[in-house]
Amino acid sequence: MARKDRVPNPPRKVQAPKRRSAPAAPADPARRRNLLLAAGAAAVVLAAIVLGMLFLGGGGKSEAAVLQEAGCTLESYPAPAEESDHVALDADPDWNSFPPSNGPHYEVPAVLGFYDEPVPLIQSVHNLEHGAVVIHYGDDVPPPEVQKIRDWYTDDPNGLLVSPLERLNDEIALTAWTTPDSAPGGEGGERGRGYVAKCPRFDEAAFERFVEEHRYKGPERFPPEQLQPGT
Repeated sequence: MARKDRVPNPPRKVQAPKRRSAPAAPADPARRRNLLLAAGAAAVVLAAIVLGMLFLGGGGKSEAAVLQEAGCTLESYPAPAEESDHVALDADPDWNSFPPSNGPHYEVPAVLGFYDEPVPLIQSVHNLEHGAVVIHYGDDVPPPEVQKIRDWYTDDPNGLLVSPLERLNDEIALTAWTTPDSAPGGEGGERGRGYVAKCPRFDEAAFERFVEEHRYKGPERFPPEQLQPGT
């Protein structure tokens, strides 16, 4: 019988020589301590950044909380849904807040600026409708406090009107008339709300927060460039 060819066996796997791992070097205590200190310092810096973002300029706190810390009160009042709220210059509207923060007003607004004499409320309400913030100070507010308001106003006067108002006595009032971002400019009949903050003294954080929350958000949203002093 003819001899059958034998199927060759598969080649045997060549085993690589095993490497003998070098023994781990003993940990350097000083290097380990430096790494821990660096990690701790990085954590402190990160925490400081987060806290700064939350609390600088009142961030992380509500407007009401910032005002309360300054000893101020904050109230809001619904604006009437009227198609036309222009009235005569000598009218005596039944406003729902004092100082008025929304509602009927004269057809010509007051010129924006810092006044040493009272500005007719019937006009300043129209400024609120445009998106300005109106600030009144009573006759009994000490001159140094009035000067603080003036200095603060000078730093960023756009969209602001400041004038004395005798009936406030020793209080300072900040007023605004805003509509929600979902209905800017009073779209869909939304006339927004009036806001009145009353403070016993000037407080920069409180004033800044109120302006930040309400300026340029009136039912007739005038752009900032149209709310410059003197306009």
